[in-house]
Amino acid sequence: MDPTSSVNIRPPASAKLRRRVSLTTTDALGADTLFMIFTFLDLVHLIRCSAVCKSWRAVISKLKLLQIQYHKQHQADSASVSDLSYYSEKLINIQMEQLAMGQQRSSLLEGHVGVFQWKAHSVGFTKCRMKMGLVLTGVGDKVMRLWSTESCKSLDEYQLPDRAPLIDFDFDEGKVVGLVGTRICIWKRIGTRDLFSSREGLFTRGLCMCYVDPQAVVGCEDGKVRVFDLYSKKISQIIKMHPGAISSLCFSDEQLIVSGSSLGGISISDLSSDQRVVTFDATSSAGIKTMCLSPNLYSLFSGSSTGYASCWDLRTMRRRWETRVSPNVLYSMQHLRNDASTLVVGGIDGVVRIVDQGSGDVLSRITMENSSESSRSMDKNKLIQKKKGIRLTDDDRIDLLPNRPPITSLAVGMQKVVTAQSDKCIRVWKFGKK
Repeated sequence: MDPTSSVNIRPPASAKLRRRVSLTTTDALGADTLFMIFTFLDLVHLIRCSAVCKSWRAVISKLKLLQIQYHKQHQADSASVSDLSYYSEKLINIQMEQLAMGQQRSSLLEGHVGVFQWKAHSVGFTKCRMKMGLVLTGVGDKVMRLWSTESCKSLDEYQLPDRAPLIDFDFDEGKVVGLVGTRICIWKRIGTRDLFSSREGLFTRGLCMCYVDPQAVVGCEDGKVRVFDLYSKKISQIIKMHPGAISSLCFSDEQLIVSGSSLGGISISDLSSDQRVVTFDATSSAGIKTMCLSPNLYSLFSGSSTGYASCWDLRTMRRRWETRVSPNVLYSMQHLRNDASTLVVGGIDGVVRIVDQGSGDVLSRITMENSSESSRSMDKNKLIQKKKGIRLTDDDRIDLLPNRPPITSLAVGMQKVVTAQSDKCIRVWKFGKK
């Protein structure tokens, strides 16, 4: 037989059987098994596990594991572990949040940094979104991919319906919402993989999008915000926000819309109060490239095309501070939900900056070393590189540092930052304890 000829070789029956065996998921673990696992964790890791899903939080809450760990950590003298009523759920939640935010700040400012990077797309992509330890990447490719930040594995992908470009996207537990060309597309994540697409031409020259169920808000080149209702599948409101193009958007659970203009203005509208539009008294004419909203703390952060970061008080509509954190354009800024301490900023120079929310001071600047510290293959098709993150000193010149792809988008999680940098790779910056 010619060894170069094509031969149809059937795999053995045992191989077929192995392929049909599905992996055990965490959903298959009972409450007793989860309890045994959770008892080995400290308070911080229990907090992180309680945020994974409702079923895990229910087990942790029912068995009062957080109260037990809190009691052990503080070595209370007047109460025993059996008398857990002393520690009210509200008190525990407050203490948990304070502890978590304190560790977040300490890790971002002083912890060692490891950067994990791998090829996520066949072409360069520019946006990433992170929720519940999952990262969705896209814009630039004809597909969006969902990744685990812990295992670095691809969990799912969502194909675009046609040649129209993906402009912006977001996701939650049940769906992925994307602005594709001049319409909204919705991909179901649970059950039947249905794809809904609105009619063409709803969003002429849409530039950015935010999504909070059940509404997607699209900022357009004509300075108008168009509110799309995902249930009626129609535009429910159109609000004129700026005389120029809308370059950045924030949309909160409290129906608060904040938009930034390419001409430098910032406007705010509350959908629950007759669409009233208020414009901030911005003195700079630099275009707004990115914004981050913290309605619980009455704060709005913005980044401009000239490298300035600003903080606004939503109650007084006045600026608290303005700092030039970079000599070049800022593309993205985010902070962990309810974090009132640190803000992570990225821009064209490829440096991750940690900024103090209260003063605007740059607390730390981090870049990635050129040589690979280590690399390992997670599967046959993907090589994961681990590189060391380097904290820069005040004397280090950023313009002399090589190989710094621009940070076009970033997302912040607990002790981690994910960046999209216009190339094919996704990067997960993990911050350890100091």
